[in-house]
Amino acid sequence: MKLGKDIKKDFKIFDSNNLVYLDNGATAQIPNIVVEEMNNYYSVKSNIHRGAYKLSGNASKKYEDARKVIADFLSAESQEIVLTGGTTSGINMLSQMLCKDLKAGDNIVLTRLEHHANLIPWQQKSKEKGFEIRFIELNKNLELDLESAKKLIDEKTKIVSFVHVSNALGVISPAKKLIKIAKKVGAITILDGAQSIVSIEVNVKDLDCDFFIFSGHKLYGPTGVGVIFGKIKLLEKLEPVNFGGDMISKVSYIDAIWNEVPFKFEAGTPPIAQVVGLAKSIKYMQDIGMKAVFEHEQNLCSYTIKSLKEIEGLSIIAEEAKRVSIISFVIEGVHPHDIASILDSQNIAVRAGHHCTMPLMKHLGINGTTRISFGIYNDVEDVDRLVEGLKKVKELF
Repeated sequence: MKLGKDIKKDFKIFDSNNLVYLDNGATAQIPNIVVEEMNNYYSVKSNIHRGAYKLSGNASKKYEDARKVIADFLSAESQEIVLTGGTTSGINMLSQMLCKDLKAGDNIVLTRLEHHANLIPWQQKSKEKGFEIRFIELNKNLELDLESAKKLIDEKTKIVSFVHVSNALGVISPAKKLIKIAKKVGAITILDGAQSIVSIEVNVKDLDCDFFIFSGHKLYGPTGVGVIFGKIKLLEKLEPVNFGGDMISKVSYIDAIWNEVPFKFEAGTPPIAQVVGLAKSIKYMQDIGMKAVFEHEQNLCSYTIKSLKEIEGLSIIAEEAKRVSIISFVIEGVHPHDIASILDSQNIAVRAGHHCTMPLMKHLGINGTTRISFGIYNDVEDVDRLVEGLKKVKELF
């Protein structure tokens, strides 16, 4: 399947406009077949795991088949897949479950690159429990510094939670190396895969992370659904933090016994249509092939960086870093929001601001950036439109 302009026919949003959509890091567009799959569920809607009738049985099978699709995509087992509301929801859930026994003297290690979603939950637990939070530093290329990691991760480190790909800069973390460092001291490892899952072929067995978390909406799927992969031995030990229907096996007026993994973590009616839609989007991506996606995005990224460097006063943040196709830049004397607004007037959609990484922006000594992030439907024509739009920005400032 050819990527770029030819694939836009699969997405309704590109039918009747001349949109250049370069905000895929915030959310990707949804293929028509994914919308159709969700509509098919809604047209014969039923709840799951609760009905002794055919309609419910069919819905339950479709839901659990979707779980298997997600598991296979990650090279995991179905019972290792916990379905959530998104990456933020998943990290909050893990922070609640994993911090129960932490105390003063313990520490958790994060990085300077973290999205607020992988910072604030741990901050709040630190205030409650008294443990220390440490941050892996960046090298001159704004990549994670492994020597810093080796100094910070010690026998008191209980959790190492870090971003696989920076949402703000596009920088790829040396995940396997960091996980090995953490494993030496017995720390639990959590990988925020919100940005990596859409660009990099992910094999959780090869990574050897304890947990891997991502959202559906960045993977050309629906909003309101996410995934926690967790190693089964850890999931079996953890106590749930959300309670209600379907996560129990037995209940009395004074106590309850939990259901088996992964169901004990999925209280109440789940986002059934969204889970089914996510599975369809994964199949769509598998038909394309993640290696082809990565190659397409890398080619676009190289072309874009070369083109942007021709614009006077424009500086690319983390230009030399190993990256996916997320590029952040600043233009001297122009606020990122002004850049985004002028580009929007030319039907070019980009992201501007701190990208939910306020501490990182402060660490870099900037207020924010303009961020472009590519998808499978972007091509060099989109980049050329962007460059022409930025030239108009320069004319106005």
